[in-house]
Amino acid sequence: MKKFAAIALLSLTSLSLFACGNNKSSGSSSSDGKIEVVSREDGSGTRGAFTEITGILTKDGDKEVDNTSKSAIIQNSTEGVISAVSGNQNAVGYVSLGSLNDSVKAVEIEGVKASSDTVLDGSYKLQRPFNIVWGKDLSEIGQDFISFIHSTEGQKIVSDNKYVEAKTETTSYSAAKLKGKLSVVGSTSVTPLMEKLAEAYKKLNPDVTIDITSNGSSAGITAAEEGTADIGMVSRELTSDEGKNLEQDEIALDGIAVVVNSKNNISNLTLDQVKTIFTGDVTDWSKVEK
Repeated sequence: MKKFAAIALLSLTSLSLFACGNNKSSGSSSSDGKIEVVSREDGSGTRGAFTEITGILTKDGDKEVDNTSKSAIIQNSTEGVISAVSGNQNAVGYVSLGSLNDSVKAVEIEGVKASSDTVLDGSYKLQRPFNIVWGKDLSEIGQDFISFIHSTEGQKIVSDNKYVEAKTETTSYSAAKLKGKLSVVGSTSVTPLMEKLAEAYKKLNPDVTIDITSNGSSAGITAAEEGTADIGMVSRELTSDEGKNLEQDEIALDGIAVVVNSKNNISNLTLDQVKTIFTGDVTDWSKVEK
């Protein structure tokens, strides 16, 4: 009987300690712990711009080397990155400023908050252009849609959605009342803005159908080159080889927000810290200088 009581007491003590341990874990912030890097897939315009600006992308002769940590969790969309970071207290990722929501926390970079104003004045260093590309035989509908994007109405949609206007001198759009289809393919970061632009354009041109496929910047360039899409969306600068057979234009500027879980107490990072985190040189939050 005494033996049974001793075993029961030991079991209760173990359960109590286990519960206390769980309570401590669930209530703590990510001030320490293994850093879980979340990155985009190869071919992503966001990844290309992010790695270039932060110095994660280096040159080895004529070859470019992406030094993103081998243990990084790879996501194929902006939504995937946000979901991964919001569900993991120790995760860190990067997303388009225009796609940022309250489920994750954007940290300041070099003491500067990511915003439309700081992108516009250049004080926020993690920024890139949103480009569109098209072939030389673009349809009348395609040309008219591009005119709408660059119009006063189109650029207002850009600013209303937390991006920065690419054009400061604009004219009002006059609907051409065209009929037909338009195919737009490419960057998952540009897609939310493009959907807003397409929605507004179709209200003015109800007989036009615009199909938007979100599958990455490189895919958008390829589709425009091969003629399988009318317009490609690209969330980075084009290389000289990519641009030589295509027309291209900038439709907006966008910041790239470095995001952490809302329970993480990190609020500011330098560009060098971002680099060391995403290359895997620093692997624990306790090693990140506050």
